[in-house]
Amino acid sequence: MHDNDFSLFQLSLQQRAASVEMLLSELLSDRPQSGEITRPPRLLAAMRHGVLNGGKRLRPFLVMESAALFGADNSAALRVAAALECIHSYSLVHDDLPAMDNDDLRRGQPTVHRKFDEAAAILAGDSLLTYAFELVASEATEISAQARLSLITELARSAGIGGMTGGQTLDLEAEKVKPDEQGIIRLQAMKTGALIRFACEAGAIIGNADQRERECLAEYGSAIGLAFQLADDLLDVTSDAGNMGKATGKDVAAGKATLVSIHGIEWTKRQLSGLVEQAQLLLEPFGEKAGLLKEAARFIAERKN
Repeated sequence: MHDNDFSLFQLSLQQRAASVEMLLSELLSDRPQSGEITRPPRLLAAMRHGVLNGGKRLRPFLVMESAALFGADNSAALRVAAALECIHSYSLVHDDLPAMDNDDLRRGQPTVHRKFDEAAAILAGDSLLTYAFELVASEATEISAQARLSLITELARSAGIGGMTGGQTLDLEAEKVKPDEQGIIRLQAMKTGALIRFACEAGAIIGNADQRERECLAEYGSAIGLAFQLADDLLDVTSDAGNMGKATGKDVAAGKATLVSIHGIEWTKRQLSGLVEQAQLLLEPFGEKAGLLKEAARFIAERKN
């Protein structure tokens, strides 16, 4: 890949992130929506701290760029992207709690329970989760009712017992009983991979893609989801808190089994290269239109934070 392609990807990622940030800020204003009674200021402040604290907005980018392959309505894709970011952010708010990962920093800022308190963090996470489904279900997301229903179903599956929260459960259990290699792959595909896979498949649903195209993007999402977690585990070993914006070395300190701890750094780098190649091959049917998604795979594998 050429440096110009990568620069174009980074610019697009920043532009998509800015669009999502702007929409989320508008959606989380202090003005009650139709059907709401009021928005308690402290809860709203905790929600805003949890979701408007920077970040690459990679998952929203994947929704919007996948939808763009099919010439889909950009405003609908943006709303679904914002909904997914609400789900992702709620998961981080809850994962940071003392009952789970017990983290003080997130993206270089105090975690929600540190800035506010644990009750505020729990309620902020709950509110972001439920708001995400309202955003997708609303008629303001101007796609067919059937497409909205499909998105709601797939998002619930990706975020729930067989997806992200199930994966977090397995991750917590892994602190007591180390899983084997297949167990690690399974929990990572659920905890991290499920929402990334959804992000890519969501674009196909928004764009009324056929089943083959939808499966292609879902498989691409699975490949980059595994790459994302492998890169994360690698960074936990090789980076520092200043670059990451959160604590590093926690997996090693806890004796947690990861593919990096089993196979080592060089093996992990080779696997990442293979996953990038696999992801990019899955996009071949879409031709030049998939250029930015191909660069996204490379970015995920090579990121520094």
